[in-house]
Amino acid sequence: EYYDPNLKSVLKQASMKDKTVIITTLNDAWAEPGDNFTNEAFFMTPTYLHMMWRRIEFLGAVLHLGYSFVFTDTDIMWLRDPFKQFYKDADFQIACDYFNGNSYDLHNFPNGGFTYVKSNARTIWFYKFWYNSRESYPTLHDQDVLNKIKMHPLITTKKLKIRFLSTSYFGGFCQSSKDFAKVATMHANCCVGLENKVNDLKIVLKDWKKYMALNDHKRKNSHPSWSVPKSCR
Repeated sequence: EYYDPNLKSVLKQASMKDKTVIITTLNDAWAEPGDNFTNEAFFMTPTYLHMMWRRIEFLGAVLHLGYSFVFTDTDIMWLRDPFKQFYKDADFQIACDYFNGNSYDLHNFPNGGFTYVKSNARTIWFYKFWYNSRESYPTLHDQDVLNKIKMHPLITTKKLKIRFLSTSYFGGFCQSSKDFAKVATMHANCCVGLENKVNDLKIVLKDWKKYMALNDHKRKNSHPSWSVPKSCR
């Protein structure tokens, strides 16, 4: 297997004591001050598909090197420590666009923008299987391929433990968390256009700051709701 020789040392420096790293990906052009987002990789273009599959390949390499990870898209706002809401017994945990209430149910609609994956033989195999499955579905992106393979008999044979994360804790614009006392992250999903995402995430932060500014008594007795989606409608 080929890896950038610097990857191992970078992971070592970035990891927690239990060899877990938090990873996100960012197009260099997006990071420039005052950028107008003209270099956005538009959904389902060849550039977008290549970027998504390169990400799966890279995350598989991280697992192979013995590091567990939380992957978070850049359009996800962290409001609380999400680690407290992760399942202890799962190999692969993933957020949902729509969550049906059962974390074991493979009929949930996962969103690859937020995952917590433990490094072990099962997950290392799974990421290779997921990456190689792109050849069977050349016109689909990683998330749609995941939906195709999540019920594959091999996953049962390999005993991969998959859990889906509740939108009560890991919400988004598709299905928002209704309880401000529980929410850990908010994802600007079900939204097209980087500027729209940025605008609505600013509103999320404003709503959150308003809620957190309340004293404990008012916070417990308040019934706040999100002011989004707006630009993302």
